[in-house]
Amino acid sequence: MINKTMPNTVITGAHLAQAMTYTQYRELIDQLLAENKTTGTDHSEAMVEYTRMNAQRMRRVEKTTELDAELVELMLRVQNKMIWVIVTEAWCGDAAQTVPAIVKIADASPLIDVKLLLRDEHLEVIDAYLTNGGRSIPKLIVLDAETMEELGSWGPRPAAAQELFMDMKARNVPYNEFVEKLHGWYGKDRSKALLQEFKQLIPQWGRLQPIEEQPMERL
Repeated sequence: MINKTMPNTVITGAHLAQAMTYTQYRELIDQLLAENKTTGTDHSEAMVEYTRMNAQRMRRVEKTTELDAELVELMLRVQNKMIWVIVTEAWCGDAAQTVPAIVKIADASPLIDVKLLLRDEHLEVIDAYLTNGGRSIPKLIVLDAETMEELGSWGPRPAAAQELFMDMKARNVPYNEFVEKLHGWYGKDRSKALLQEFKQLIPQWGRLQPIEEQPMERL
């Protein structure tokens, strides 16, 4: 879901110093699962099981998400350094389905640095980016690397998934059916909706190198 640009951000250098890389995030999740724990303070059996399923989902998204030539070219045209801050938690199903794809997009540009913050350790951050009054995650906040100015944000899920989510919530769909349908949507979509949304967002966030005009062939 595309969000409006805000002029400032609550994220500071101190937050970035505490943030993780995606590799560190994945390693943390594996370490916690080995101890039958998850991120946050709720280490109940249910939360740990959600996290275990999410680790599988992340591995699948990492393998199946493919950037098309148009998006790769767009990312290579980015000329300004950016920091993409992702607010997430290991137990969050939406994060598992989208964060690996967001990281793959960022990795297509040498000028984008990805940092991950755990939501419940940084409530002052997520409370500045509420969705319909809730602390929904994941949330991506895009910063100019030099000025720390906010360039935009995204989250917690692609627009079509958000529409499905809100419809089921309005109809009080039972939890198990709710989860099955939402993750079923992600499984069928294979990150395509997210990639399309980012094709719209990158030109808003980044300074892009102009496309060179191809010389006309002589007849």
